[in-house]
Amino acid sequence: MERLSQRRTDPITGQRYHTTFRPAPTPEIQARLRQNPRDEEENIEKRLETYYRNVKDLEDFYEEAFYVNADQDPYVVFEFIESCIIKPLPCRK
Repeated sequence: MERLSQRRTDPITGQRYHTTFRPAPTPEIQARLRQNPRDEEENIEKRLETYYRNVKDLEDFYEEAFYVNADQDPYVVFEFIESCIIKPLPCRK
């Protein structure tokens, strides 16, 4: 929720910021930042509800998919995905 709801965009430059992880460099830029309506908490909650309602069906349909923990260094995530593509783990049956 925090990652999505704190995203902001500068309407002049198109640059993207995050109020916690990548704040605007100046008060002037910070004052003009806008939030996409999709990033408001109530809309995020609706999307999450839809996701959790359908996740089991998706897992069943994509049974050969693998789980990626994206809360890591981007290089580590890339290496993991690459290893799954080049040398995939045995499928769970």
